[in-house]
Amino acid sequence: MDDHHNSAFRVALIGYGLAGSVFHAPLIAATDGLVLDTVVTSSPERQRQARAAYPDVVLADSADELWGRADELDLIVVASPNRTHVPLARAALEAGLPVVVDKPLAATATEAEELAALADARGLLLSVFQNRRWDNDFRTLRKLIADGALGHVQRFESRFERWRPQLKGGWRESGDPAEVGGLLYDLGSHLVDQALTLFGPVVSVYAEVDVRRPGAQTDDDTFIALTHAGGVRSHLWMSAITAQLGPRFRVLGSEAGYVKYGLDPQEAALREGRRPANGIEWGAEPEGAWGRLGAGESPLTGGGLPVPTLPGDYPAYYAGVADALRDGGRPPVTAAEAAAALHVLEAARLSAAERRTVPLEATA
Repeated sequence: MDDHHNSAFRVALIGYGLAGSVFHAPLIAATDGLVLDTVVTSSPERQRQARAAYPDVVLADSADELWGRADELDLIVVASPNRTHVPLARAALEAGLPVVVDKPLAATATEAEELAALADARGLLLSVFQNRRWDNDFRTLRKLIADGALGHVQRFESRFERWRPQLKGGWRESGDPAEVGGLLYDLGSHLVDQALTLFGPVVSVYAEVDVRRPGAQTDDDTFIALTHAGGVRSHLWMSAITAQLGPRFRVLGSEAGYVKYGLDPQEAALREGRRPANGIEWGAEPEGAWGRLGAGESPLTGGGLPVPTLPGDYPAYYAGVADALRDGGRPPVTAAEAAAALHVLEAARLSAAERRTVPLEATA
């Protein structure tokens, strides 16, 4: 790779659907040290959208066009449908290019570990886009735990719930196992990653995986219970059919609990076309949305103390990627961490299928 201390790393983004257009492209473009060089999409409409948003971008119909230009590129970002993640990441690594892959990295932990081994053998960065480690509520919770505000955490409840009773169609709702659709691997990738990040390795997994909506082919109402090696129990819900939404977090400790409703504002801001930039407030939420910390009271009646929510910081992910490319250090999310989460998701699928609790060798 050329010496890039004085110039930006050139990024090729594969896929310009929701992940590519709403998350990756804007965050890449906003990151010092990265430049969005190429967008790969076969859709003429999406090509027009990419060109309108990034007038200097090179457009390509197929990822195959990238490998012959490997010497002109410094990073491949894979934001295409889940079934393509492994073959595209492998092709990029074999072309000598570092890779960021949207979650889930793979359909199985074994595939994730094989990619990690290939990246290590080539001495190349391989990272997974787990943006929700930089959600406002998660950053706030990490600080509360680090500060000892909850005492010893005993139970972690975390939810991504929606009310979407009508199917939308598309690969995310396909019943073909190759598509890696359904909420367990979609929202579950985030929920499990957050639990592992907070509380470390898991020793047992129990799951209930349901298909509720008429005509649905993949899970749309799923619950996972994890027992961490350190004793914390994580209860994780992901649902598209929740008529009354629960708290995003309810975290119970020996001294106090923290309850937080609502969603980090960054996705909505990105969807509306707002962009992170120097000098603007990014990822902040109004005081009325703050979570509450207390013991023995109900947040619904104003019990507990309001906790100012730290701003969400998705830009930190790509800043960390740029730093890792520059100095050869550890990326902000590693392939090994993604594989550990996939071990848990696979155990959850097995647990639901066999109606039993599945033991795991503690996944680091």
